[in-house]
Amino acid sequence: MKRREERLKLRDDPHRPIYHFLPPANWMNDPNGLIQWCGTYHLFYQYNPEFPAPVSICWGHAISKDLVHWEDYPVALAPSPGGADKDGCWTGCAVNDNGVPTLIYTGVFPEVVCIARGDPELVTWEKYQGNPVIPAPPEGMKVTGFRDPYVWREKDGWYLVLGSGIKGKGGLALLYKSSDLQRWEYLHPLCEGKEEETGFMWECPNFFPLDDKHILIASPIPLGYPIYLLGRYERNRLNVERLGKVDGCAHSFYAPQVFIDGEGRRIMFGWLRELRSPQAQEESGWSGVMSLPRLLTLKEGKLSVDVVPEVEKLRCQPYHILLDMEIRETKWFPIPEIQGDALEIGVVLSSHNSRAFGVIIRRSPMGEEETLIGYDREKGEVFLDATCSSLDSSLTKPFCSAHLELSDKPLFLRIFIDRSVVEVFVNRKLTLTTRIYPAHRDSLGIGLFVKEGTAKLVKFEAWAMKPIW
Repeated sequence: MKRREERLKLRDDPHRPIYHFLPPANWMNDPNGLIQWCGTYHLFYQYNPEFPAPVSICWGHAISKDLVHWEDYPVALAPSPGGADKDGCWTGCAVNDNGVPTLIYTGVFPEVVCIARGDPELVTWEKYQGNPVIPAPPEGMKVTGFRDPYVWREKDGWYLVLGSGIKGKGGLALLYKSSDLQRWEYLHPLCEGKEEETGFMWECPNFFPLDDKHILIASPIPLGYPIYLLGRYERNRLNVERLGKVDGCAHSFYAPQVFIDGEGRRIMFGWLRELRSPQAQEESGWSGVMSLPRLLTLKEGKLSVDVVPEVEKLRCQPYHILLDMEIRETKWFPIPEIQGDALEIGVVLSSHNSRAFGVIIRRSPMGEEETLIGYDREKGEVFLDATCSSLDSSLTKPFCSAHLELSDKPLFLRIFIDRSVVEVFVNRKLTLTTRIYPAHRDSLGIGLFVKEGTAKLVKFEAWAMKPIW
C-alpha cells in the first residue's frame, strides 16, 4: 500500500515518466541482477527507499512477464550492520546455480565481493556467512576501484569479471574463476585499456558472446558513458578488434547490464541519469529511470542496438499517418494532429538536397523550448540537440551525435518520448538517449525541420503510450 501511495503522490510531476520503469519514489541507479527465472523477468536495481540520494544503497526488485509491465517486489538486499556490506549493497549480477538463484554483488568501504542465495520465488535472500568471497584486490595491485562483479558459466566452471583500473595506466576488467561461487582464484586481466583513451577506472563490466565474437561493455570514469570492446575470446583473454560507444549521447545512459532470456536474446537495460541539480531531485522526491529494454545484435562487425518488440504493447491511441510529402526549407513544419509528452513516433525521411533534416519534439507554442533530432548530411552524423529543450538555466542540456553513413538510404527514427526521457533508435542500429525538462507544460508540439534545401517525408506515424502502472 505504501508503494502505491508513493506512486500516486508523484504521478502528476510533469517530468516523471509513465511507461519507463522507476521505483515508487526516491533514488535509483544501476540495473542489477537481470535474469529470467521460470518465465518471469526479474529486474533488481540500486535503490535508496528513503531519500532521493545515493546513500544506504539496497537492491530494489521488480518482476515482469513481458519486459514492459512491472510489479514491485520487496527489497532483495539491504546493508547488514557489521557485515561486509554494512555501507551498501552495490552493483552485481544474478545467476542460476543448479536451480538456486544466486546474487553476486559489491560490499563497500572497502570494496569486496559478496553472494546471497534466494528462495524459489526470488523473494527471500540469505547472505553467505563466509562473505566476502573476494575480500581484496590481487596482492600488490594498486587499483583505482574494485567492484561490480559479472558472472557467467563455462564448461570448466564459473568465471567473474570485476571493474577496476591500475593507477597511472588505465581501466581494466579483472578475471576470476571458481567451481562453487564461493572460492575464487584470480587469473589475470581479461582486457586492459589506456587511460588517455578509455579512462582510469571501468565500472559495471559485462562480458558475453554475440554470434562469433565476444563483447565487453564497461562504463569508464571519467568518460561518463558506456563503451564496448569487441573481439575474439581466446585463452581467457579478449583480443580487441573494435572499440565503440554503446549509446551516442554521453550524459544520461550509463551502467548498462546485459542478460540472455529464454529466447536466446541478449537484452540490455541502462540507468538514465538525471540532468538536473541534486536540489531539484530532492525537491521532486525521486531520481533515476530505467531505459527501455534494448536488443543487442551484431551488424556489419559492430554492436547494433534496437528496442525489443514487446514495447509495442504500450501503444494505445494511433495518430494520423502522413505519407510521401516534400518538405521545403523550414525551421518548423508543424504536425498539429500530434502533440504530447508520452509518445512513440516512427519517421522515415530522405534528403533530396538538404544540408540537415529531422524531427522537432516537445516544442512550446512560441518556440522558446524545443528538442531537435535529425541528420546532418555534411557531417554524416545523426544528432540529438537538447540545447533549447528548457528555459531552466540550471539544467544540463546536451548536444550529442553519432556517425551514420546513409548514402542514398533513408533515415528511420523511432523516438520514444516519456516526459523527461527521450530515447531515439536510429535505423535499427544505434541509439541516442537523453533527459529533457521543459519549463512550460504546453511544450508538446511535434513537427519537422529542413535546413538549406528540401527533404522527403516518406512516412510519419505516432502513438500515445499507456502508463505501465
